[in-house]
Amino acid sequence: MNLSKNQPIIIKKGGLKFLLAPLKESTSVTFLIFVKTGSEYENEKESGISHFLEHMCFKGTKNRPSPKIISTELDSIGAIYNAFTSREYTGYFAKAAIEHTDKILDIVSDIYLNSLFDPKEIEKERGVILEEKHFYEDTPSEKIGDLIFELLYPKQAAGRPIVGYEKVIKNITQKDFINYHKKHYTDEKTLIVIAGNFNLNNVVKKVYELMKNINKGKGALKFKTRFQQKEPQILIQNKKTDQTHLILAARTFNCFDEKRYALSVLSTILGGGMSSRLFQLIRDELGAAYYIHSFTDLSLDHGFLGIGSGLALDKTELALKEIKKELNYLIKKPVSDEELKKAKNFITGKLALGLETSNDYAFYYGSQYLFYQKTFSLDIIYRKIKAVDKLAIQKLAKEIFQPKSMNLAIIGPYNKKDNLRFKKIIS
Repeated sequence: MNLSKNQPIIIKKGGLKFLLAPLKESTSVTFLIFVKTGSEYENEKESGISHFLEHMCFKGTKNRPSPKIISTELDSIGAIYNAFTSREYTGYFAKAAIEHTDKILDIVSDIYLNSLFDPKEIEKERGVILEEKHFYEDTPSEKIGDLIFELLYPKQAAGRPIVGYEKVIKNITQKDFINYHKKHYTDEKTLIVIAGNFNLNNVVKKVYELMKNINKGKGALKFKTRFQQKEPQILIQNKKTDQTHLILAARTFNCFDEKRYALSVLSTILGGGMSSRLFQLIRDELGAAYYIHSFTDLSLDHGFLGIGSGLALDKTELALKEIKKELNYLIKKPVSDEELKKAKNFITGKLALGLETSNDYAFYYGSQYLFYQKTFSLDIIYRKIKAVDKLAIQKLAKEIFQPKSMNLAIIGPYNKKDNLRFKKIIS
């Protein structure tokens, strides 16, 4: 099956880069702007400004001076629209029927370039951001995600929460937003992504004209991530809870390592889907958890494989021991042919289902190009996954599931005296 028919086209015009994914069968167009900035581009005094700024871009521009004007224009054409901030990039997008292409190009370009950062709107949104932070702090299944990064990358940008620090959120000013926007929202850090049914020449010409006043230059760089580990690490947040929430993370490698394909298969075998080893063992057999899954987080200069779960308090220690046993099994015994095939089919099947709409294509190819400066068709990914063998899985397990690479972040009714107990389990 040829899965490469909708390969994107890359165009460089001035300092801007365009990634175009024409889908002639589509009834919609997605316009997505990526910028290379996020929490890993912030110093400690800026912690949270990338995320706060993303919110502010919907609060009024020079051409649309109130948030209601922006939302009304987009709602009146039935558009789907939003923005997001991650550790290494920020994105703004809108998706609409093809007859409204010009409208979404105009609006998304406008919020990206011309936001006012009105002090009155800043004060209103400050409260929203603080409540968002409180939500994460009060929700252990969410908070645990920040805790593992804090453990893995302490006292640096990669270890700070995307939403930021409360003291910073409370004191950000219009001037701070303007300066940060000027420093990071430059042409060379921007990727324009358009996917769907559109006229290629027309959209490039129109967006280039809309973006002609963008700040020029390379912009500010990401802070480099530093880490060194010689033994298992534990970070406990004491909280009165009815469940233990934890992430057990093994340090791996960055997103450029070819072993990432084997890592994806390994993670799937462990905790991808209801038939995975950990789901069957921890939930179905022990009845110790409602949720358990494994995942990979590979970035430009760091990475890990994580196992996340919400466990019964009286079964936490048992479950953790069983998880560690399962990691050891992967080191000692090769996976079966049947299990390897199932994991590969799980990955490729999910990838195929993830490319059904214009916004799927925009995010799939856009995020690839942002990191790799190239894109990978499904055919290429399928071949890479298919090439992973049992020996590669076992070799990788031996490499990463070492005591010196293990890290446990945990939220529950525990304190420092429990450190040694948990450390012994994951060693």
